[in-house]
Amino acid sequence: MTSARKEPSVNPTHLVDDRVWVSGPVAVREDAGVTDEVETRESTPLVDEAMKKAAVAWVSVADGPALALWCMPLENALFVVSGPGEQSAPGLADATEARVILRGDHGGRIVAWPARVTRLAPGTQAWETAAPLVATKRLNAPGPAADLVARWAADGCALTRLDPAGTPDAGTGLPDASLAEAPRGAPVVRVTRKPFRLHRVRRR
Repeated sequence: MTSARKEPSVNPTHLVDDRVWVSGPVAVREDAGVTDEVETRESTPLVDEAMKKAAVAWVSVADGPALALWCMPLENALFVVSGPGEQSAPGLADATEARVILRGDHGGRIVAWPARVTRLAPGTQAWETAAPLVATKRLNAPGPAADLVARWAADGCALTRLDPAGTPDAGTGLPDASLAEAPRGAPVVRVTRKPFRLHRVRRR
């Protein structure tokens, strides 16, 4: 006796700019029309769990260094705001791919994964849905979230979405050696002066 074939279920779609990203076995083309091609969301339970707890992610673009950026998990992705008055993320706004590193409860890295980068445009449904939610998580923001979202749009800030897009590195796939780096140079760094002494200290 053979069992009936079970048809795959299709998850709800999420509109991002002019494309519809889905987590089920359905793909779309640039005009958001359904095609016969298949585009699936590439992720793992470890990546999903790490994203849910993420408040900071280390994101690198191309061959650039990994920068610590505050982020917000939403719709099985990470959202990052950068630009004037916000954190600096060189190259992320115009990128299509990036690499994301997330840490675990112990403070060390637990997974690194390639990400598909999508910048949300002000005025789109994706922006109107995500931007207010991200704004509510922005620490020390002056004024209400609606004013913050308006400033992001007026100042040209980038709201980017990072979706898992490949096989992650975890467990034995992570480097064994120390990845500690020397502090990077920055214009805000100042040489520390020696403590001022009111009198001479005699040596014995």
